[in-house]
Amino acid sequence: MTVESSAARKPRRSAAGKAGTTGSKTGTTGDTTGATGTKRTTRTARSTAKKSADTQLVQLLTPEGKRVKNAEYDAYVAGITPEELRGLYRDMVLTRRFDAEATALQRQGELGLWASLLGQEAAQIGSGRATREDDYVFPTYREHGVAWCRGVDPTNLLGMFRGVNNGGWDPNGNNFHLYTIVIGSQTLHATGYAMGVAKDGADSAVIAYFGDGASSQGDVAESFTFGAVYNAPVVFFCQNNQWAISEPTEKQTRVPLYQRAQGYGFPGVRVDGNDVLACLAVTKWALERARNGEGPTLVEAFTYRMGAHTTSDDPTRYRGDEERLAWEAKDPILRLRRYLEASNHTDEGFFSELEAESEALGKRVREAVRAMPDPDHFAIFENVYADGHALVDEERAQFAAYQASFADEGGH
Repeated sequence: MTVESSAARKPRRSAAGKAGTTGSKTGTTGDTTGATGTKRTTRTARSTAKKSADTQLVQLLTPEGKRVKNAEYDAYVAGITPEELRGLYRDMVLTRRFDAEATALQRQGELGLWASLLGQEAAQIGSGRATREDDYVFPTYREHGVAWCRGVDPTNLLGMFRGVNNGGWDPNGNNFHLYTIVIGSQTLHATGYAMGVAKDGADSAVIAYFGDGASSQGDVAESFTFGAVYNAPVVFFCQNNQWAISEPTEKQTRVPLYQRAQGYGFPGVRVDGNDVLACLAVTKWALERARNGEGPTLVEAFTYRMGAHTTSDDPTRYRGDEERLAWEAKDPILRLRRYLEASNHTDEGFFSELEAESEALGKRVREAVRAMPDPDHFAIFENVYADGHALVDEERAQFAAYQASFADEGGH
């Protein structure tokens, strides 16, 4: 089965036809000083910041599936067809199915670890479908939906988590870099790559994904600085899923994350991360700015991690059911389904066929993972030094003796 969706990429809009390039996305927090006292000032600042963030949220589909007009971003999805809408829905459903299967495989001992994207499908599919084939993507370890959009076979994502390879795909084959485990470092890689793209004069852009927790890393701050100073064609796409493992966003920042861009001199946008249309439109706008030489953009996709940070995490220890239930009511897949049904853009046959395709994908993933061959135990010693090294040879011999000891024990 193919991993490409029927939601085909739209051609790039010309500079003359784009809407809203000024990025009206940074607002003031209303900080005040004076004799009123520190605590009152803090409360005022946070209250004003929250109100500003709420009014700045870009949303095209409400949780009830109703279309909302937006003068600045409607142009970027104005030509979307019912077929493409169904394709976006299919992308999200199959990505969620793959993610659920990977979680189950980890619980069965087939994977060492898994980082679920449950709840973040719209942020990833919307932004992923906004990219062009010649754009380059730098992911974290959770961008399974973006990988899907870039044509990476889902089974290739699982080799690293099973421990049989270091990635499983050629980054240049899909312009999709290998997963990055070190928090925030991929933003530096993306910025450097984008600076190279600019020097080459290429008509393409770079997008770097990271989470709200990574936004507290120095690597991300350095990336913002270099991206701004060198006017790099890079989009910084932050999926704010509200929790950096067990640390809530409000304990990481005093202002909404998108407003941080203001201090670096480029626009920041907060988009409803559970609205696939809004994520598609805003990311198209940001990528277009980059391709037109207008520099970086920070997109904060305001979403929610419905599950655990990874399969080694227990979110019940640090957050309540009420919060999760409130966000489940904003489910990105249900939202688009309601819109499709209300607009008569689909029928029950579409959903039935998709359900069958979903089950077939789950079966294929299970079979592929269990069929993955174990790596050569001695491969770790290869390609360390070009001409070999005595210490590596010694370590190889020690490891060989260790392995042989198991065979000796088995023979007794």
